[in-house]
Amino acid sequence: MIKSYFKIAWRNLIKSKFYTAINIAGLTVGLAVGLLILLWVNDELSFDKFNTKADNIYRIEAQIGTGGTQQIWGGIQAPVATFGLKEVPGIVNAVRIVENWNYSLYKYRDKSLDVGDNGAFYTDPSLFKVFDFKLLEGNPNHPFPNDQSIIITQKTAKRFFGNADPMGKVLQADNHDNYTVAGVAADMPGNSSIKFDMLFSINVIAKKNYDGKGYWKTMDSDWGDYFYDTYLQLQPGLSAQAVADKLTQIHIKNQPGEGSANIKYLSQPLGKMHLYNADGSPSGIQTVRVFLIVAILILLIACINYVNLSTARAMLRAKEVSVRKIIGAGKKQLFIQFVVETILFFSIALVLAFVLIEALMPLYNNVSGKQMEFNLLDAGVWKVVGITVVATLAASSIYPAFLLSSFKPINALKGKLSLGVGNTTFRKTLVVCQFVFSIGLIIGTLIINSQLKFIREKELGYDKSYVFTFGMRDMQKNYESVRSQLLSQPGIKDVTTASDNIVSLGGNTGDTDWDGKAPGSSFEIHPLGISKNYVDFFKLKIIQGGNFIGIKADTAHYILNETAVREAGIKDPIGKRFKLHNQNGIIIGVVKDFHFASLKQKIEPVIFFYTPDNWRMFVKTTGKDAPLALASVQKAWKQYNPAFPFDYEFLDQTFNDMYKVDQRSGTLFSWFTGIAILISCLGLFGLATYTAQVKVKEIGIRKVLGASVANITTMLSKDFLVLVVVSIVIATPIAWYAMNKWLQAFAYRIEIRWWIFALAGVLAIVIAFITISFQAIKAAIANPVKSLRSE
Repeated sequence: MIKSYFKIAWRNLIKSKFYTAINIAGLTVGLAVGLLILLWVNDELSFDKFNTKADNIYRIEAQIGTGGTQQIWGGIQAPVATFGLKEVPGIVNAVRIVENWNYSLYKYRDKSLDVGDNGAFYTDPSLFKVFDFKLLEGNPNHPFPNDQSIIITQKTAKRFFGNADPMGKVLQADNHDNYTVAGVAADMPGNSSIKFDMLFSINVIAKKNYDGKGYWKTMDSDWGDYFYDTYLQLQPGLSAQAVADKLTQIHIKNQPGEGSANIKYLSQPLGKMHLYNADGSPSGIQTVRVFLIVAILILLIACINYVNLSTARAMLRAKEVSVRKIIGAGKKQLFIQFVVETILFFSIALVLAFVLIEALMPLYNNVSGKQMEFNLLDAGVWKVVGITVVATLAASSIYPAFLLSSFKPINALKGKLSLGVGNTTFRKTLVVCQFVFSIGLIIGTLIINSQLKFIREKELGYDKSYVFTFGMRDMQKNYESVRSQLLSQPGIKDVTTASDNIVSLGGNTGDTDWDGKAPGSSFEIHPLGISKNYVDFFKLKIIQGGNFIGIKADTAHYILNETAVREAGIKDPIGKRFKLHNQNGIIIGVVKDFHFASLKQKIEPVIFFYTPDNWRMFVKTTGKDAPLALASVQKAWKQYNPAFPFDYEFLDQTFNDMYKVDQRSGTLFSWFTGIAILISCLGLFGLATYTAQVKVKEIGIRKVLGASVANITTMLSKDFLVLVVVSIVIATPIAWYAMNKWLQAFAYRIEIRWWIFALAGVLAIVIAFITISFQAIKAAIANPVKSLRSE
């Protein structure tokens, strides 16, 4: 019986080649794209879940400050883990991870290489007990036999040693420190938030950075430096927030003072770290939700195509169904027959979708920045495939099968069958739904692209064009000589230095005081050491006071941005006292606010202090002279740093990298919108073709009576275009609400203008009209004699 069902289904597919092609094309593209998006969503949701203890691992973060300048810092102080293990019951283990900035070059014999894409880190030996990172060689219980041990990944081992056994081999860091390979770790999973190429013992920091003579005597007494990523493994069932509250009390006890009242520790589950902020607010999960909705919409559009074409052509199959009923076929058998037909459609489309996915996966990974594999032997892939196919198959098969199996045979054979107003209304509703989804995606694409364009073109308050930067190393000791040398070279317009990159300022502090400070008030400020020409170099605007002039007295002078003055509540700031750490000074200038971080966050307070001895150099050139400028700087670099590679970055590229994820999401969203429109148009094209076939004699009569091609084209098109207009009306408020929510992630964003909706509507109407008119005009210019000769 089943074999018979499939044989009949196959004959029907072959019989109607045109509609079969449209149906399979729509389903193939819909399934392929829907599965690609869902694989991306599944990958995002799976981050860090490979860790078997993930449910009991938490990252501890610090909430600093009060009011408008309150911030959450991912890094915290080193002693938090030490004291937590000693004083908080229920903490099973603790891991601290901090990036190793001390070395930039690693050498083995005559081979010198950088660390790799994932970087080098200091960590506790408990890393391999808490996380499921596989140590292929070495002892996971004692990974660092001594402080001169290093652990590298398989990929890193291959880069340095080829196929030779790396264990026991010595790497020289920056030509002076030797480290022996004590372990080889498996390469990092693509869905891990924690990634590394090399690991050093955290004891190296404890010995190198703390000699017992500085302000902080030891690493475990340093409650002032917040740069250790800290993970705690807790006993099952223990309240993570209760642990964080106890850590807050430990901090207050060990570092009493006014500032301690403004510090609170937060706990973030490992499984949510990739998609949520530490305070529980959404970050990447918003994009995941958007893409999940897009995947569902594309699959629904493909299903609607199938349902629409199947029900529209029901009249053509009425006599077939009636004959089957008369010779004894029951309603259940007919229902199964049409479900089998749908299954056959889907089976063919699914195989073609697999082929399409395999072909598109490299390009998809490149655009999305992922490392996904479409492996049909992977249970995770089949989980996504299974859920998708079952859901779409159910949505596509039940109604057409029910409708086609419910005809009354006598009426059908007499030619008196009518599918009724309800069925026509149902089809129109499906077309409206289809175009609501498509128009919503068009509006979303226009708004996302407008916001990304706004980010790229927004006036930042400083000039970053044609500026490249690099860390100076040994050039730093000879800065003035190097600067004079470079300024005499062609293509170099100016040179300056600073302690950090203006595009993304890092560290901040609450260790400040000033004239008129209210008791108990505090705020976080970004300190930046600059040379005397820095303000002019970047064309920052001084709105009060003046600039540094490069004299010794400038070391006791400060320049603040507008936000710092406002947050501190300082009236008439010029000449007022301001204290940064232990250095009292005088405010000599105020610069206009400028964007030194992502436009997703508001401008924060900044304080400039004068330091002629900074480690980062900035060189300004022009577009056409950039190669000459780079060659001149590289020559100077080799003079002072012959053993190290010259590593630089243009500020424009650094700025763009901050929005790489958003740019990728925007590109993917645009692609998915185009595909949704394509699938919708396939369905509309099929319906228009069917309508023209059904009305072929009516069209012939109208032509005989004098109707023009334009009249007939209008008659065939207007019903569809009315549905598109209805779709625009419905889609507009829904899309406005959704995109308004998306824009909330940006502190600086565009306003949603009316013309975006108008443009989306016009595009939808034009696309629909082009799709419909092709068949409408073809029907209108056909010879009426051919369509009427059977009458």
